[in-house]
Amino acid sequence: MPTRLTPPAARHILFLLTQDLESPSGLGRYWPLARCLARRGHTVEIAALHPAWGGLSPRAFERDGVRVRYVAPMHIRRAGARRSYYGPVALLAVTTWAAWALARAAVRSRAGCLHIGKAQPMNGLAGWFTARLPGRQLYLDCDDYEAESNRFGAAWQRSVVRWWEDRLPRAARGVTVNTTFLRERCRRLGVPAERLRLVPNGYDPQRFAPPSAGQVAAVRQAWGVDVQPVILYLGSLSLSNHPIGLLLDAWEQVRSARPDARLRLVGGGEDYDRVAQLVAARGLQPSVRLMGPVPPEQAPAAYAASQVVVDPVAADDTARARSPLKVVEALACGVPVVTGEVGDRAAVLAGHDVGRLVTPDSASALAGGLLAVLADPRPAAERAERARQAAAPYRWDNLVSEFEQVYAG
Repeated sequence: MPTRLTPPAARHILFLLTQDLESPSGLGRYWPLARCLARRGHTVEIAALHPAWGGLSPRAFERDGVRVRYVAPMHIRRAGARRSYYGPVALLAVTTWAAWALARAAVRSRAGCLHIGKAQPMNGLAGWFTARLPGRQLYLDCDDYEAESNRFGAAWQRSVVRWWEDRLPRAARGVTVNTTFLRERCRRLGVPAERLRLVPNGYDPQRFAPPSAGQVAAVRQAWGVDVQPVILYLGSLSLSNHPIGLLLDAWEQVRSARPDARLRLVGGGEDYDRVAQLVAARGLQPSVRLMGPVPPEQAPAAYAASQVVVDPVAADDTARARSPLKVVEALACGVPVVTGEVGDRAAVLAGHDVGRLVTPDSASALAGGLLAVLADPRPAAERAERARQAAAPYRWDNLVSEFEQVYAG
């Protein structure tokens, strides 16, 4: 078991989240962060929303020293691989309920540190209001450009999110961000440098322990591959955030050069059916298959079952603001990555020779990068070791101290 470290001043921290702990941000950022803080002697609580609220049980539990309570529905619904959105009237009712429930959870908690996870109106209003109570301090974590990366049904919804996203950083005692783009944005909003700290996305070394050969073989069998090389996309199937069309354009070029290669799309999202239609319309089956979401405990085996992980990106602010989990997680599993040279991706990959940085928005560049990695003559064990070395600085048990410095400031 890991050694329990006692920080100079233990804190009581409540995270206010607008998503569940199995969402990309929940599973990849807030849950491992909360666990690491608890192991280091802090009292940690999470109040969160859930996309399957109606059938959720239990709604409160304690795990690994962290107390978790789901208090209201999320602003989207999830059923299996698919997500759907509320209409305008229902959305207003759900978001009002969520803000009230998060505020009530914060009032009832004895936490002195209220940490908003994502600058959105629901948790932003709850945190801003309860931070006025004696002994409370407000902190904010920005891991996306919310006004650009979310899908909105009306312009007023985007305006409300943008209003909160611009004002919450100035109201917080300390602000954490996961990319240099968001750090510079907060600086332009007037956040003093001493209240601002960059903490990229990381990985939990316990969750990403090497899978067994049997686990990897089971994944490849489920994917319908034997000895064929596999290119893996693991992430949200949301066309507004992830240019899956660009990947499919690149895949047609990859397939021409490497007919033996296979592309597996693992994940769910609001555009799951649309992506399936695009694959069918282009006649890309069976070389391309949608596999649906993978249970969190199977993600390491999914990465390890692949020869290369692909992260298609456009040269836009959504990509610049995102610290992609799949890049760090793939490297932690010893798998090279091909992605666009946008934002902080170069800081993760450059100098390690563990994949390819390519021109964004270019299907030919993306295809060329994938083909180059597939043709790499070096032994797989050597490439895997280089990848793990590149991922090592992004372990959450290393990154957690950055948050402790924010609370101590």
